[in-house]
Amino acid sequence: MNVLHQMAMVCGLSMLMGATAQAEDWQLAKDENGIKVYLSSVPGSKYKAYRGVVEIKANVKTINALQEDVVGSCSWIHACAEMKLLKRQGNEAWTYSTIEMPWPVTGRDLVLHVQGGQAADGTVVRQLKADPNFVPPVKGQIRVPKLVGEWRVVPKGNDVTEVTYQVQTEPGGSIPSWLANSFVVDAPFNTLDALRKRAEQR
Repeated sequence: MNVLHQMAMVCGLSMLMGATAQAEDWQLAKDENGIKVYLSSVPGSKYKAYRGVVEIKANVKTINALQEDVVGSCSWIHACAEMKLLKRQGNEAWTYSTIEMPWPVTGRDLVLHVQGGQAADGTVVRQLKADPNFVPPVKGQIRVPKLVGEWRVVPKGNDVTEVTYQVQTEPGGSIPSWLANSFVVDAPFNTLDALRKRAEQR
């Protein structure tokens, strides 16, 4: 499963808004087009964690292939401006991504450490964690200091797969409340919607 974790969303992106402690008491924030987005307050953080869930009419292998394409995955991850692989070692990968931010908010970048594993039933899980000191700071970007998350890809039979994307993060610097509030819903929804379209076209 390689580095596909990397993309993991990069989720990275996801990076933008959540928190780092445990989230609990998930509340449904959006239920549209077969995608459900849940939000949860995180103790000690002003940013909410998010979780998106969708069923995709494609098998785990197809979805993994899309996630393993580090550069290509940027095209379906919400707000991703750039993504590249820094290092791969066994079932671990380190990726670098930049996130598009509306003017005048300073852009963010994220170094993500992804660890993947597959269960006997075919479920694939990728654990995501920010590793901000893996590479030096980049001028003009604010490095995301904290992020924890997970991609969970579960085969449901008949070439149907349930995909869950969950992230808690601290984006660093100052983020307007309107942007934070929209990001935690848009990031999981748009990412899963775009991933589903790509997977079901294959």
